[in-house]
Amino acid sequence: MDLRASEIAFQILPMNIGLDMMGGDFAPLEAVKGVAQYLFDTNTQSRLTLIGDEKQIKYLLAESDQISIIHSDQVIDMHESPTKALKEKPQSSISLGFQSLAAGKIDAFISAGNTGAMLVGALFSIKAIEGVLRPTISSVIPKENGKTGLILDVGLNADCKPEQLNQFAVMGSVYSQQILGIGNPRVALLNVGEEEGKGNLLAQATYPLLKENTHINFIGNIEGRDVLLDVADVIVCDGFTGNVILKLAESLHGISERQNLAHEYFDRFNFENYGGTPVLGVAKPIIIGHGISHAKAFKNMIILAQKMIETDVMTKLKKELEP
Repeated sequence: MDLRASEIAFQILPMNIGLDMMGGDFAPLEAVKGVAQYLFDTNTQSRLTLIGDEKQIKYLLAESDQISIIHSDQVIDMHESPTKALKEKPQSSISLGFQSLAAGKIDAFISAGNTGAMLVGALFSIKAIEGVLRPTISSVIPKENGKTGLILDVGLNADCKPEQLNQFAVMGSVYSQQILGIGNPRVALLNVGEEEGKGNLLAQATYPLLKENTHINFIGNIEGRDVLLDVADVIVCDGFTGNVILKLAESLHGISERQNLAHEYFDRFNFENYGGTPVLGVAKPIIIGHGISHAKAFKNMIILAQKMIETDVMTKLKKELEP
């Protein structure tokens, strides 16, 4: 087989996405429903490796040649110590998922289970991309005018150094280009004022690094009132601040439902529309879902994993971040 033929064969080789079926408050039923919706709604040859209680999965889900099952008889509960649980439960659905991802048996791994276990597994089983100081997690921000932005970090790194925020800006920029389809995304630093020199010591030290970073389109500081407006495409902040904003944004959807404020803009704050958040800065696609995820969220997490594999976003991140 010549080189061109081998390249074509590689391109049509279906990807394999691993899904923890036992993670989340409504497992495995909602995960199964999400898988079924994905298979019904999408025209793809992607394979799904479902990791969990084989008897329960087979009882709930019709057979498909796109599905394989890895049986797991252990579950890491939401409130268990992540490091201890991964060590003491090697046959848990999360542990087996990371084992499969590290061995190359699956191309991406998804779970709505114990967030700490997912982060520990990502860091110690898959490793960070060379040169990455700290991986990060991001969240999609619905803009008032219908566009979509990104904010990071949103909780993985509560305390940050300027050099870490500088890398978050690069990772967010690449992710926005490849996954959100934003050309030359505008990157901004979240601050208490627009002028250079504003903010706490972290913001003051980060600003010049972002200003000199030739890998991003840095537009300066933005304030909290700008987050939901079309001022920036990528918003950089420490994980403490980002998590506060994320939880505030999530509350808007709940308030709109309780107050019967029917509006398409508030509907966009429903986290299930986006599925989950990827861990950026590690070598392979890992997506963490909300513990209260239902079928729609699981379906969209699978779609996100598929897009991350198709765009080869991890390789592009590595290229931008290499020392």
